Amino acid sequence: MTGLEAHAAEVHGAAWTIKEMFVYPNEYIYWSIQIVLYPFMTGLVAGAFVLSSLYHVFGRTELKDMARFSLLFSFALLVAAPMPLLFHLLQPQRGVFVFFTPHFTSAIAAFGIVFFTYSAIVASEIWFVSRTFFVHEIERLRNAEGICNRVRYCCYRGMSLGAYDMGPGADQADHKAIKILSGIGIPVACFLHGYAGFIFGSVKANALWMTPLMPVIFIMSAIVSGIALCMLTYIIIMEYRKLRALRNRKPWMPAKDIAGVEIETVKITARYLVGFMVAAISLELLDLVFRGYTAVKSWDILRAVIYERDFIDIFILQYGIGNLLPFIMLLWPRLTVRRAVVALVLVLMGVFMMRWNVVIGGQSFSLTFAGFMHYHMPFMPHNLETYREGFFGLLTILVLPFVLLWLVNKLVPVLSGGEEETSGH
Repeated sequence: MTGLEAHAAEVHGAAWTIKEMFVYPNEYIYWSIQIVLYPFMTGLVAGAFVLSSLYHVFGRTELKDMARFSLLFSFALLVAAPMPLLFHLLQPQRGVFVFFTPHFTSAIAAFGIVFFTYSAIVASEIWFVSRTFFVHEIERLRNAEGICNRVRYCCYRGMSLGAYDMGPGADQADHKAIKILSGIGIPVACFLHGYAGFIFGSVKANALWMTPLMPVIFIMSAIVSGIALCMLTYIIIMEYRKLRALRNRKPWMPAKDIAGVEIETVKITARYLVGFMVAAISLELLDLVFRGYTAVKSWDILRAVIYERDFIDIFILQYGIGNLLPFIMLLWPRLTVRRAVVALVLVLMGVFMMRWNVVIGGQSFSLTFAGFMHYHMPFMPHNLETYREGFFGLLTILVLPFVLLWLVNKLVPVLSGGEEETSGH
C-alpha cells in the first residue's frame, strides 16, 4: 500500500478529493454522492405524496389513476429515503439511534420524529384506500387451494385488521379518513423535505448554504422532482400495458384506449408540474440575485464558484438543460408522450444537479476563502467505501425504490390494471 493509499484509507474523503491552492490540511469533501442523493430521495417522497393529494384532498378526479399509483410509490420511496444516510455512515449500525432517541435539539435527531409521523400517515392512507380490496381478496381466496393462495389469504386477513364491513357507511368513513390523512400529510411531507433544506441552511460556517430560503427552495424543487418521477414511471407502466394489449396478453382495454388515457393524464399532470417549476425556478433565481445584491464578505469566493468554476453545472446543466429546456418542451402545443418523457428526464436531471451543486458546490471552496476542492466520484469500487460512495452505490439507491414498489404492488396492486387493481378510492 502506497503512502497516498494509506492516507485515503484513514481519512474519509481523501479518496475522491483533489485540492487546489490554499486549503487547510484537514479539509476534504466529506459529504459525497450519498448526501446528494439523500435530499433528492426525500424530495421524491414529498412530491409523490403531494401529487396523490391533488386527487384525495382537492378532488381532481382526472388524476385518480395517477394519485393511487403516486401514493404507493411515495411509500416505496419513503422506505428507501434513509438508505443514502446509512450508506454514507462509517458505522451504519448506529443509524437506528436516530429513531430510538428522537428529540428536537438536533436537526438530524428530529428526523426520527418526522419520518415516523409521515410513515404512519402514508401507511394508514394506503390501508384505507386498499381496505375494500383486502376484503374482496379474502372472500376470493377463502376456499382457494394451493400454498400460495393460503399465504396470500393469511396476509390479506392480517392486513385487513378485522375490518370486513363493506356497507356504504364504512365506505364513506374510509373516504373521510383518506381525505383527513391526505390533508395532514401535505404539510408533514413538506416538513420532511423542508428539514433537509433546513439542515443545509442552518450551517453558519458555509456561505453557500447559509440562507433562510434554502428550506423553501428544497420543498419546491422536491415537489417538481416527485411529480416528474411519478409521471415518468406512469408513462413506462402505460407503455408496458399497451405492449401487452397488442400481444393480447390480459388486454384490460384496447391499446388505442390505453394510449388515449395515458396522454390525457400526462397533459393534465404536466400543467401542475409546470406551475411548481415556475415557483421553484423563481425562488432559486431570487436567492441568487439576493446574494449578489447584498454581496457580503464571502461573495467573492461564492462568485468564483458560481460564475466560474461551477458555471457549466449551474447555468448549463441545471438551469439551461434541466429547467428551461423541459419548461419549453412541456409548454409547447400538442404535447406527445415522447416529448414528455424527454422533458421529464431533463427535469429530474435538473433537480439532481441542483442537489449536486448545493452539496458538492458548498464544499468546493476552502474555509481559507483562497483554495478550492474538486470531487471525483469513484466509479469502479476497490473497497467497501468506494462502493458506498461511488457510482455503484448511487445505482443501488436509485434502483431500490422500484424494487420496493414492485414488491408492494404484489400485495396492493395498482400497476396491473383492470380487475386486479385496488378498488374504491
